[in-house]
Amino acid sequence: MTTMPQEANNYIFTGTCRAGTGVVAAVTSYLAERDCYICALEQFDDDSTDKFFMRAVFRPQDGSPSIDSIRESFAEVSAKFAMDWHIHDPKVPVKTLIMVSKYDHCLDDILYRRRKGEFNMEITAVVSNHVDLRAMVEREGIAFIHLPVTKDTKPQQEQRLLEIVNETGTELVILARYMQILSNELSAQLSGRCINIHHSFLPGFKGAKPYHQAYERGVKVIGATAHYVTSDLDEGPIIEQILTRVNHNYKPEHLVRVGRDNESTALSKAITYHIERRVFLDGNKTVVFLGG
Repeated sequence: MTTMPQEANNYIFTGTCRAGTGVVAAVTSYLAERDCYICALEQFDDDSTDKFFMRAVFRPQDGSPSIDSIRESFAEVSAKFAMDWHIHDPKVPVKTLIMVSKYDHCLDDILYRRRKGEFNMEITAVVSNHVDLRAMVEREGIAFIHLPVTKDTKPQQEQRLLEIVNETGTELVILARYMQILSNELSAQLSGRCINIHHSFLPGFKGAKPYHQAYERGVKVIGATAHYVTSDLDEGPIIEQILTRVNHNYKPEHLVRVGRDNESTALSKAITYHIERRVFLDGNKTVVFLGG
């Protein structure tokens, strides 16, 4: 990963508002006046949307008030700018639900990285429309929920999925090669908190057997795209993309092998950025801060 580990007592401030004079000064002054040390600060003004984005990592010191007090009194600052803001504790695991079908490479990579401490997440459940990956999930001590999907049962199963999300307090949903198209209603319910991995450097080859399509077209690069899910199929705001150069020697099975690595890497990076509060939605695109 390209990001840096966080100190144990750090907090992450994220804020979005209309671009204007004095926003950065107001936030940094507020923290400084409460004896908070700012470890990292990133900002971006999008001229095309007139929106301002800010991420700051700060550390309360001996003379600082409680973090609850810091949160409560910041409302006076945020009101001035009509700011949407949060102060996150990175020590709190992000409750995450994973959805899969039969392909196991992305799920296996997520479980491995979680075991190694790369993801600060609590997996609330793994939901699948097939039972093939049950053993992989349950040996990790994680609940496996089988929700088979047909044309007739899809509305009921999506409703059950939302119930599971709400019952478990799930914050993030990951489609780790879940081979079902979510309905417009479900996509709207999960807006900004559902990450999908697509087997292409979007826009690119869609539908069945994308690597075979790529082979037939003699492509020179293949890739994978991690993005937030929207009602527009595979056109949601992009979080991360991975590219690998290939040539005429690569047969479809070789492209599939490279593609698996691309998919796992792009998805893992996108998960990291989301968990570390580095991703901001900006219409149908994202702002991703990769500094401190």
